This record gives sequence, C-alpha cells and structure tokens, in this order.
Amino acid sequence: MRKAMLLEAFSLVLLVMAGCTAGPNILAHTPASNGSVAGFRLGMWHGMISPFTFIISLFSNNVHMYGVHNNGGWYNFGFVLGAGILFGGSGKAS
Repeated sequence: MRKAMLLEAFSLVLLVMAGCTAGPNILAHTPASNGSVAGFRLGMWHGMISPFTFIISLFSNNVHMYGVHNNGGWYNFGFVLGAGILFGGSGKAS
C-alpha cells in the first residue's frame, strides 16, 4: 500500500515537472534589432549577471534574463557555464 502511494506521488511530481519544461525558441538564429545573434560569450555574460537581471526583471518589462536571439546550444552552454562560475560551481562542495 505504501509503495503504491509513493509511486503515485512520484508520478504526479514527474508529470508536473514535465509540464514545466521549456518549449522551442522560435527566435533562435534570428538577428536582434541591432543585427546580432548572441553566442557563447554573450551567453556566459548573461549567466553571470542572471541573479541581478532576475531581480530587475521583476520590476521592469524591458529586462529579460535570457537572450532569445541566440545561436542555440553554444549560447545555452555559455549561460550555464556563466551561472556556474558565479555560484562557485562544484568547487565549494569539496
């Protein structure tokens, strides 16, 4: 009985988490108004300043955490790497 309830709870949590996944970025690979596409370096910078831009984005509709005009995987990798650099990565754990 307890295993069944645990399995149902796990399934519900998994279903809710799957509903929160991001969809495709239809603006990826398209240039912004200035004609540029964000790449690895800009993704890294956005990752490093993400806590500050998150706080500002709560009060302003003109500031966004994530650049939608990006080149895809390299921008994403830079964003995650930049956020990891800011928060210390796994070095603090050891």
